[in-house]
Amino acid sequence: MRLMGQGVSPGIGIGRAIVITRGTRNLRFRIPERRVVDEIARLDTARVQSRTQIDQIRKRIADAAGAEHAYLFDAQRLMLDDPMIVDRAAVIIREERLNAESALQRALDEVSALFDQGDDPYLRERKGDVADIVGRLCMNLRADGDPLDLFRDVEGQLVLVAEELSPSLIAQLDFQRIAAFVTDAGSWTYHTAILARSIHIPAVAGLRHASFVVPPGAMVAVDGSTGAVLIDPPADVLADLEARSKKRRAYERELDEYGMLPSVTLDGTTIRIDANVELPEEALRARNRGAEGIGLYRSEFLLAGTSPSGLDEEAQYLVYRRLIENMAGGRVTVRTFDVTEAQMGLTRDAETTRSPLGLRGLRLSLSLEEVFRTQLRALLRAASHGPLRIMFPFVTGVDEVRAARAIVAQVTEELRSRGEPTPPVPIGIMIEVPSAALTIDLMAGEADFVSIGTNDLIQYILAVDRTDDRVSRMYAPLHPAILRVLRHVARWAKRRGLPVSVCGEMAADPVLLPLLAGLGLREFSMTPASIPLAKQVVRGLRISDTSRLAARALTAATAAEVERVLADSLSTLKST
Repeated sequence: MRLMGQGVSPGIGIGRAIVITRGTRNLRFRIPERRVVDEIARLDTARVQSRTQIDQIRKRIADAAGAEHAYLFDAQRLMLDDPMIVDRAAVIIREERLNAESALQRALDEVSALFDQGDDPYLRERKGDVADIVGRLCMNLRADGDPLDLFRDVEGQLVLVAEELSPSLIAQLDFQRIAAFVTDAGSWTYHTAILARSIHIPAVAGLRHASFVVPPGAMVAVDGSTGAVLIDPPADVLADLEARSKKRRAYERELDEYGMLPSVTLDGTTIRIDANVELPEEALRARNRGAEGIGLYRSEFLLAGTSPSGLDEEAQYLVYRRLIENMAGGRVTVRTFDVTEAQMGLTRDAETTRSPLGLRGLRLSLSLEEVFRTQLRALLRAASHGPLRIMFPFVTGVDEVRAARAIVAQVTEELRSRGEPTPPVPIGIMIEVPSAALTIDLMAGEADFVSIGTNDLIQYILAVDRTDDRVSRMYAPLHPAILRVLRHVARWAKRRGLPVSVCGEMAADPVLLPLLAGLGLREFSMTPASIPLAKQVVRGLRISDTSRLAARALTAATAAEVERVLADSLSTLKST
């Protein structure tokens, strides 16, 4: 079987499918033979727990409303011992080596199909009771421990197939085991896609139904460049894919030599290339790829698998210190938590989870002042170990920056009173929303530097949700409005002597780098894997040529026209 989606992280990954649906509440995969006995034991334990819970519920109902209303739970209790449910799931575990959750779902599907075949409406309605029992069993299986621990014994490389993969879930995985990501939702600028590129794992998004059609345990080959996902491909196709993967790795090794070269244009203009990272350990890889510093450390990844209350000052301080020390004198820019209420664990409301607006970024930090102060204390303490900059996300106006800087000043005094003086730390802001971009002249008086987050900036200017694959084609980085905003920010920053960088996905696109340089931008931050190619491009540029390219692009009326200007420019370069 062949599925086609959008390639969002290049490369080829081959491994056995782990299917994840409903967050991590439903994981489906094949287990090694040595785990069969333990898996059946998990299932039996869940049955015992479910029986106890049903008895407790039945008693409560009988006490409150009378025994005649508790009969429904007698039926559910009998279902736990029905050979077509738990016993059938045990058979599936033994014969097909599926994990307990998958086996229960298969048993439920079989029973439901039998009920659907009957003419009796009463029996068809009993499907709900069976589903309720299976849901309770799965709940008790999940209570058995961290669901991510369950497939750590699965042998070989793994391909994660999911409705959606959150960055916090990915951050908890062993990257060495993951061959590729496949998701029903998402697009090129989805946070999961950005993270996949950062950790160099092939990924395909926007498949819509992959989590329903990919069997757990199937051999899956993922081409993150073309968007192809092959399920149980024949041996000759696998061999061809592995050969292509080997060729790509050889090409990447050839590029590595550029990583160690200065990032200077042919006419002597220095272009700074930094790295975007999510984990302190990535700083070493960023240095090896040629990064001058860390242009964006996404501190919210510290919240993966925990809450702010579980992440105290000392724990954060040690992470920031390790990040700074790993860069060995290179400048490190840490963005304070850029999360929503739901991602912070403050609400379970689905609408809040989906909305890209609302209480997030700096707004949320200012409303959770103690969490904000804890993070700032940790950051300011870590600044004594090397050059550090602090950056606030999702800034919309001067008043927010002033409020945040006032808290920084207070925290600095707190540390001094504790006998922990801190060095001066530059404070910057992200330009991600139109209000911040349009008032850059005012922002310049409040910030020490700015960084343009093109991913969010594009979606808010164009009113396109970048997480919605249905409208992802409307997400147009080359839209004339985007180019004009970038030029506006670059011009005002230069007039005010304010350092400005680009840390969104536009910075990592080698085709767009000449255009961005022509718009007046001289600092870029990208995934470590993108740095060698970016340096190769920079070393072949002349700023005079990029200025003419930008001038032509700014006269274009549509994104398609801008693309033609870039294509013509590339054709000219190839012919000279």
